Order: sequence, then structure tokens, then C-alpha cells
Amino acid sequence: MSTASALNIQPLADKVTILGGGVAGLCVATELVERDIIPTIVDRQTELGPQACSWWAGGMLAPFCEAESAEEDVVTYGKTAAQWWQEHTGLVQQKGSLVLALNRDQADLQRFAKRTEAYEMLDEGAIADLEPDLEKRFRRGLYYQAEAHLAPRDALRALKEKLIKKGVQFIHKTAEPETLAKDGLVVDCRGIKAKPDLEGLRGVKGEMLILRCPDVQLERPIRLLHPRIPLYIVPRGDGIYMLGATMVESSAKQHATVRSVMELLSSAYALNPAFGEAEILEIGVDSRPAFHDNLPKIRHQGQIIQANGLYRHGFLLAPSLAKMVADYIHLGTEPQWFEAI
Repeated sequence: MSTASALNIQPLADKVTILGGGVAGLCVATELVERDIIPTIVDRQTELGPQACSWWAGGMLAPFCEAESAEEDVVTYGKTAAQWWQEHTGLVQQKGSLVLALNRDQADLQRFAKRTEAYEMLDEGAIADLEPDLEKRFRRGLYYQAEAHLAPRDALRALKEKLIKKGVQFIHKTAEPETLAKDGLVVDCRGIKAKPDLEGLRGVKGEMLILRCPDVQLERPIRLLHPRIPLYIVPRGDGIYMLGATMVESSAKQHATVRSVMELLSSAYALNPAFGEAEILEIGVDSRPAFHDNLPKIRHQGQIIQANGLYRHGFLLAPSLAKMVADYIHLGTEPQWFEAI
């Protein structure tokens, strides 16, 4: 399949419907619009909210840190994410990432360093220069200057507003891809909701907290290595922080457990005791869609293209996934993450 005509979709640009208005769906729509294809987005929710997996994302654009445990593709394609989000939203904070470990866990820091690249090893003084509120708390750290972060909810709102201005219509209803496919090409971006239709898709439970702690001022995402529960803390501004998140192999969206919340809060307290006085604003749980190798997949059958499996790399890999899908529709070029059915 090297040309658009080989896809048996005629004509391509007449009718494209995206099912799902989360990070994958909005990114695919953005890339299609740039190719002069104006899709319709169908989502049962009128506004992005707690029911969407994207709502609970951390927003860390950190491909080099992810290399510690992720596949090579996550690093390769994740490197372009910060630039893409900045071009389309202007909301990216380019302040790097800081990886730390308590004195008893220095071996974990060394192991993390061996598995990653593009970092600077910092001593206690250099850590304090970057983050004064961590002064004299950590002897060494890893600074990934090229990494970035954003506020996911603000970024998705910005994408949606731009799409509406470009003529993209949002239809709020429950629909099945087969029904929509009767009228044209469908790109299924439903995430874990597509599990009944996608062989091999599983859910990975994620839990996160939103805290208000004006007594702590952090400028960049911090990863605190821990033998059981690594802490990811991302500043949202105005003393608001996202703490994330445990991952459990489960597709069921459940309530957060007392144990995981306590462990997250305990790790935050270890980072800075002032978090002990923080106000808990939100506790969130959702199920992240993933395949066996934790990489996205693009599948095509008939009038339905399935784009799914972003795992916990939603904002990091969605731009690349979207470009692949858009080029496949527009030019017929086979995506890197294409998987034959």
C-alpha cells in the first residue's frame, strides 16, 4: 500500500470522522487539518473532563528519562513532541527534568544514569541552584536540560479551540466505528474504550493526585526514584502540583487505593516535608491503553483505521502517531507503527 488509491478510500478528503476527542483524536485532527482535510470529531462527552484518560496525564515531555524503561521508539519519536506542542499551543515549559534519589537509593540513581543519556550530573549545590527549595536535601541528581512539560488540560483546550476555528465540527454522541464508517473513513481513537474491538489491547491503571502547596516552589518536573513507588511531580503553577502515579495491570477504572495514595504522599514528603501541609485538590484514576510492547499501533481494515496504545506516553507520542495516521490517509505511506490485521 504505497499510494492513497491502494487504501480503497475514494475520495479521501470528502468525509473523515475521528472517534474520540482525547489527546490522540485531537492530535490526529490537527495533522489532518494541516493537510487540508477537515475531519469531524465524534465524542460522547461535550467537554474534556475526568472521564477521559487525557484528563489525568502528567504532561511530561521527557523522552530521555523514559529511555530508562521504555522502547527505543519512545525516545526517537518523543524528541519531537515539545516542538510540536509549542507550535500548536504555545504552552510548553522548556525547563528540563530533574531526577533525584534519597541517599539510601543512590544505586538507583546510578542505574538510571546508565540507561539514559543527554543529562548532566549535578552535585548538591547545582541542585539548589536549579531548585532552591531542595537545597541540602539531595547530594546528587541528573538534569535533562532538553526536556519539557506542559499542562495537559490547557493544551487540549487550546487544540480544540484552534480546530473549531479551522472548521472542525464536534458532534457529541455515543457511536460505534462500524456505524460511522457507512458514511466515510473513520479513525478510531477511543483509547481503552476500544478494547472490545482491538485484539491485544490492555489497560494499565494509573493514579494521580493534584495538590496545592504554596510553601514549595518547583520550576520543573521532578522524578524521585524509589524502590517501590517512583514519584513524578509536575508543577502546574501557582503552587499547584501533579503527583503521579502508580501503574497496575488492570483495565477496570477503579477508585484510588488508600495504600497507593499514602505511598505517593509519603514520597512527596520525602522530597520536601512542606508537602505534608499540602491541600489535596483531586484524586484521579484511569486506565491507559497499551499493547504487549507498550508502543502504539495503527491498524486498518475497510473504512476503519484504529490508532491506539499510547500507554503512559500520551502527550509524548500522540504527535508522531497523528502524523503517521495523517500521512497514511493523505499519501498512503505505511506508518512506522502500522500493524497488519
